[in-house]
Parts: sequence; structure tokens; C-alpha cells
Amino acid sequence: MFDDLRQVTEALCQQQYIATDEISTVVFLADKLGKPLLVEGPAGVGKTELAKAWSGASEKPLIRLQCYEGLDENKALYEWEYAKQMLYTQLLRDKLSDLLASAETLRAAADRLGEEDDVFFSERFLLARPLLAALLSDEPVVLLIDEIDRADAEFEAFLLEILSDFQVSIPELGTVNALHHPSVVLTSNNTRELSEALKRRCLYLFVNYPTHEAELSIVKMRVPELNDKLARQTVDVVQGMRRLDLKKNPSVSETIDWAKALVTLNADSIDQKTLETTLTVLLKHESDVQKARRQIKGSDDRFESRGRPRSDWN
Repeated sequence: MFDDLRQVTEALCQQQYIATDEISTVVFLADKLGKPLLVEGPAGVGKTELAKAWSGASEKPLIRLQCYEGLDENKALYEWEYAKQMLYTQLLRDKLSDLLASAETLRAAADRLGEEDDVFFSERFLLARPLLAALLSDEPVVLLIDEIDRADAEFEAFLLEILSDFQVSIPELGTVNALHHPSVVLTSNNTRELSEALKRRCLYLFVNYPTHEAELSIVKMRVPELNDKLARQTVDVVQGMRRLDLKKNPSVSETIDWAKALVTLNADSIDQKTLETTLTVLLKHESDVQKARRQIKGSDDRFESRGRPRSDWN
């Protein structure tokens, strides 16, 4: 679909995702080589948004599997619709006499019942979860396996067959192969080390917090009603806060939320009062809020005469 990196960058930009040259290159290669893409980095830097943007740019539906502790293959792959199976059991019971009426021997009757047993575990009663839905889709999709580091190592090992061969083994049905190879994007917040086996099967991309100019471009794109001066002030403050050794740095999405909040408040600049009263839009831990407030009040020259916050928050 895309012939060069420029087309990838432009397509992602049309989805309101500003990609660096490295991001565009790795996404382009993952698509051309048919390899899963593992995206690691701090929480809130746009890893999930990259998968969503790639879905829109490539015009492929997005199927998302949100990982969490205790996730197993039954919840991620498939389950049997027991309610339908019970209805079928009742129907079979009602028709049992007719089914066995022509059987001349007990063996023949048992064989006839055995033929009906196969129906219980057929695709008719199979409820596909995200992984199987991606493999069985009639059209190519983007499969997002979000926050894989939150899942257990056992589930990570289970994924290896899908990531290697784009197939899964279902005991009752056998091996199910993908109708179309999905474009797989795995994200990780680095809460635990992923296995080498998983990493070998993927192209790797680390996404960090954006540079000042990149984040400014993101804010202007996502909150166009914010004037240039206030947009730059917003990024100045956020970039400075990330140097405060906080428990959780403000993410890009929180930068956007704060920019929207400033528009809602009709702010024309970020003065000390505005910053102090809206800190919780950016910071989600009380210890971080208190640290930022001490930093604000700790120096009389933190704000210039026009109320513009300085960016040297060290």
C-alpha cells in the first residue's frame, strides 16, 4: 500500500499522529516484512495511538486485546457458547427417538449419536475472542495486543505460535490458520522484562516522550483552538515537569487534556494561580502535585512579569 517512508509519515499525519523518521521506518518495515511490531516506552507516549493511527492509515479494521494479569488463552482466543449448546442438547433430546428409530443395533445407535457429538464443538458454537477474530477475519486487520507486559509470562509464551505462524491450535477443531495475516502491534510499558523469544519474533521500536517541538506540533494539531503563545507555554511547563523526578510524568495525552482545559477556562496565559489550580489535570499522584507546587512557590522568579512560566524546572 505504501511505497516509501514519506507516504507512511503523511498517512499517519492524516490520522493526527506525528511520526518521527524512526517510527515511520519501523512501521514501514513491519508492514513490508509481515512482522509483528513491539512498541515499548513510558505510559502515555502514544504507543496505542500509533496502532490506531496505523489502522486508519492502512484502512484496516482495528481489533484490540487489552492485556491484564490473569488473562488466559480462553479469554483472548475463544470460548464455547454454552447457552447455545444447552439449547442444542434440548433439541437433540426432543429428536432423539426419531434419530435412533432406524438404527438396527446398539452400535449403530451409538455411532449415530457420536456423529451428533461433533456438532457441539463446531464453529457454530464458537465465540471468537480478539486473537481468533483477527485470524478468521474476512479482511486484513490490525491486531493490537495492548500492554503485553501486564499479562503473565505463560500467556506471553502462548502468543508465540500466533506471532510465528499466524495460526492457533484449538483442541476440539485442530489447527486454525489465518485467512489473512494481521498486522500485529504489541505495546509494553516496561513494567516487566519480556522474553527473548517474543522479542525475536518482532521488530522493535522504543517510543519516548517527544521533543519540545514535536510535542508543540502535537498540541497544535490536536487542540487547534489554542493560540500559539499559550500552546508554547503549555509545552514549556509539561517539558519542565518531566525533569522533576516525579512518580509519574505527565503523558502526551495529559498534555492534550491540559491544553483543552486551558481553552475551556478561556485562559490567555498560564499564571501561577492557573497552573496551581489545574495541576491535577497533568499529575495524578498527590506526592507529584505537592512536589510541583513546592517547585512553583520555591522561587519568586519562576514566573516572569507577564505570567509566562519559565521552562527551567530543574
